[in-house]
Amino acid sequence: MKRLTCLVLILLGVFVLAAPLKVAFIYIGPAGDAGWTYAHDQGRLYIEKVFGDQIETAYAESVPEGMEALQTIRSYIKRGYKVIFATSFGYMDPTYEAAQEYPDVHFFHCSGYKTYKNMTAYFGRIYQPSFLSGLVAGMMTKTNIIGYVAPIPIPEVIRITNAFALGVRMMNPEAKVRVVWTNSWYDPATEKEAALSLIDLGADVIAQQTDSAAPVQTAEEKQLYSIGYNTDMRKFAPKYYLTSAIWDWGIYYERVLKEIMNGTWKAENYWGGMEDGIIKLAPFGSSVPSNVRTVVSVFEHAIKKGIFDPFEGPIYDQRGNLRVDIGEKLSDEELLSMNWFVDNVEGSIPE
Repeated sequence: MKRLTCLVLILLGVFVLAAPLKVAFIYIGPAGDAGWTYAHDQGRLYIEKVFGDQIETAYAESVPEGMEALQTIRSYIKRGYKVIFATSFGYMDPTYEAAQEYPDVHFFHCSGYKTYKNMTAYFGRIYQPSFLSGLVAGMMTKTNIIGYVAPIPIPEVIRITNAFALGVRMMNPEAKVRVVWTNSWYDPATEKEAALSLIDLGADVIAQQTDSAAPVQTAEEKQLYSIGYNTDMRKFAPKYYLTSAIWDWGIYYERVLKEIMNGTWKAENYWGGMEDGIIKLAPFGSSVPSNVRTVVSVFEHAIKKGIFDPFEGPIYDQRGNLRVDIGEKLSDEELLSMNWFVDNVEGSIPE
C-alpha cells in the first residue's frame, strides 16, 4: 500500500511539473499598434515558439492605467497566471499593489522604478539607438528643423528625446529639434496633427516617440524623411523612411522565464543596453546614403564597446546651464530622473 501511495504521489508530482507556466501581458495599446505594444507582443509570440507547451500566454490590450489595470491583473491571477508583465509606466502602482497581495506571483513592470520581493522593473537603454537615429536626422535635414512627436512628459521620454537631440547636434550644430506633445502614448489622429504642425513650422524630418505609425505615414505623404520608434516602420513609408530605435523584448522575456522555471530568478531591476541586443537601430531605409551609414556604424560600435556615452559632457540645457561638464557623464540616477531639455531642443516640458 505504501509503495502504491508513493507511486501516486510521484505521478502527481510529474503532472504538476508538466503543467504549463501561465504568463499574462497587460498592454496599454492594441497589439497591432505597429509600435510599443506591437513590440511587446512580438516578444510574447517569440517566447511561445521558444518554450512551446511549457508555457501558456494571454494578453489584455488597451488597458487604461490605474484601477482598471489592477482589476485586470487580479483577474489573470485568479485564473492561475503566475507571471505578469505590465508593459506601461502608468501600471507601476497597480502592479506594486498586486505584488504585495500575491507573493507567489512574479511581477515585471516595464519602464518604472518601484520594486518588491516578487516584482522587478525592466527597461532598455533605448536612448542609445535614439542617439544614433539623431545622427541620421542631423545629416539628412536641409531646413535644420527636425520635428519630434513626443507622448507624455516623464523622465523616460525626456531622456530619449535629449539623446536624439544630442545626436542631431553632434552632426549638425545648427539644427534644432522642435517638440510637440500629444499627451498620449497611442493616438493616431493626434499624432498626425502633431506631425502636420511640425511640417508647417518647416520641419523636413519627422521623428517620433509615440506608438502608432501616423507620424511616419504623414511624413511620407508630404514626401519628407521620417524616423520611427519602437519597431521598424519602413512598410509605412517605403520611400522616405530613414530608420528607427527598436526593441527586441523576446530576448529579455526568454531569459527571465528560464530563470523562473529553473528556480534562479531574483527580483533585480534590468536596464540593458545595445550590447545585450534588447535594443537596436533598425536597418536603414533606401534613402540613407553610404556616408551617413558609415558614421552611424562607428558610433554604434563605440556604444556597444562602452567607449562612448551619448550623455558625456559638455552638455548644456535650454537655459544655457552646464548640466554635464567636459569629461563627465550622467549617472543612471540622473538619467532616470531627467526633467530638462538640452540646448538644441525647442519646446517646453509641461508641468
